[in-house]
Amino acid sequence: MSYLNLATIVLSLARLLPGVAHPMVSPPPALPEYGPGQESLAPYVPTPQPVVDRMLELAGVTSKDLVYDLGCGDGRIVITAAKKYGARGVGVDINPERIREANENARSAGVEKLVTFIEQDALKVDVSQATVVTRYLLSSSNLKLRPILTRQLKPGARIVSHAFSMGDWEPLKQETLSDGENIGRTIYLWKADGVVRP
Repeated sequence: MSYLNLATIVLSLARLLPGVAHPMVSPPPALPEYGPGQESLAPYVPTPQPVVDRMLELAGVTSKDLVYDLGCGDGRIVITAAKKYGARGVGVDINPERIREANENARSAGVEKLVTFIEQDALKVDVSQATVVTRYLLSSSNLKLRPILTRQLKPGARIVSHAFSMGDWEPLKQETLSDGENIGRTIYLWKADGVVRP
């Protein structure tokens, strides 16, 4: 085996092993911080509208619901819930620019009386009044939220996640759909059952 082939194999393996530093292997970018002890739970990537629509359908949202979106970005999930179903909504995001954008979008959609946007760390928000919680966060962030959601939510409240699961808590439903650009997107649905899951 030539030195070049051996070097290629070593570099390929280095990319696969977590925590292995190599000058030619770039580490993943750090998530931005917004204040003391406040780190973003996910980079801002908007959920495609067909996925938003299906998340709300899967949760069975009606005008009686209070939908919380954790990491709400531009507000599209709670705005859609308000516009399409007449539901009330609360969007939570740590980034003040996203909150400004979400408020502008709510005004443009004519649903500003039904929705509220809060600049806050999603790990510190009280979701106990929510009947539906949606999010598009990383798996590690979902695991941080799992004990909070299962402790605070009343039995029967629905939790919907785009793309990422919650560890070993099996969803009631899981489905994959096209996002309109022929990219498969997975959606997960759980129901709070009064069991606190660490």
